[in-house]
Amino acid sequence: MSLRVGVSALPFDAEGVDFVRQAERLGAHSVWVPEFWGYDALTPLAHLAARTDRIRLATGIVQLGTRTPAMLAMSAMSLQALSGGRFILGVGTSGPQVMEGWHGVAFDRPIQRTRETVEIVRAIARGDRLEHEGAVYTLPLPGGEGRSIRSVAPPVDVPIYIASLGPANLRLTGEVADGWIGNSFLPETAEVFFDPIRRGAEGAGRRLDDLDLTVAVGVEFTDDVDEAARRHARGYAFTFGAMGSATHNFYNDAFARQGFGDDVAAVQRLWRSGDRPAAEARVPVEIGFKTNLLGPPPVVTERLRRYRDAGVTTLRAGLGEGDLDTRLSALGQLLELVTAVNAEPTSA
Repeated sequence: MSLRVGVSALPFDAEGVDFVRQAERLGAHSVWVPEFWGYDALTPLAHLAARTDRIRLATGIVQLGTRTPAMLAMSAMSLQALSGGRFILGVGTSGPQVMEGWHGVAFDRPIQRTRETVEIVRAIARGDRLEHEGAVYTLPLPGGEGRSIRSVAPPVDVPIYIASLGPANLRLTGEVADGWIGNSFLPETAEVFFDPIRRGAEGAGRRLDDLDLTVAVGVEFTDDVDEAARRHARGYAFTFGAMGSATHNFYNDAFARQGFGDDVAAVQRLWRSGDRPAAEARVPVEIGFKTNLLGPPPVVTERLRRYRDAGVTTLRAGLGEGDLDTRLSALGQLLELVTAVNAEPTSA
């Protein structure tokens, strides 16, 4: 088992693009571009396809329901052609606040929508004539004048990764995806995520090892581990308090399954009551430390061993908000440590 390093990036200006180009030069495996309620994830990857040569280009993530599955397949096939086969389609359902508030799309049947979207994208990319009868999508549309169509573009492989946190969606990931886009992850409680992925994979005649298991980490080399951990913990107050409604917060549920249920509930109550400083102070420092790579090189190295031994295969590294040289220096140091850890035997 070995680790690879990808980078999270916002390549929307010259410095952002230069960061990705330099990350490729240093040896980063992939670049992951998000999609929230500002820029989209696909357009910047088309720009990066023309400015890079080797680095894998991944969406982290495109929000399902904002595009038809056929449109998503067309975009994925276009990017695969433009990049010379370096594109990874990372998808996820987002949540009701974004989907219904920003896109005006009902947040319903998210797991079934994910399954059917993957099926349709793969059928189009294979060159199949498109016919699909599902609970969410039926193609061609019944009762209309539509007809079954085959893509005029040549068939191409499009790796599909799924962002999932809940048990049912994790099982679906193991069943149908090429990789997992993980968040809210502590290597000490990895089996909370990997057990359902494994069950889904085995039910489909696959193995957990067939998937690229990626997780997000913030990276900060510092001698003041406690200060960094507290700062990163405070940042989770927004996640627990605002990234979801009072009844639907998938991040809170994921941390609850890892033993932090009382903590995230308390943070959410404080945040929603308007006491944001108290909410920030209430987040356990342990969460800030164990979900990131913080500290001097020996501390970061030990954390890297834990990720590797847990079964993680790709780290999606966030390099902070420093200047370009600072972020590239941290990336170079991280890549050196990962190389050294990969040369060590795994622990029992």
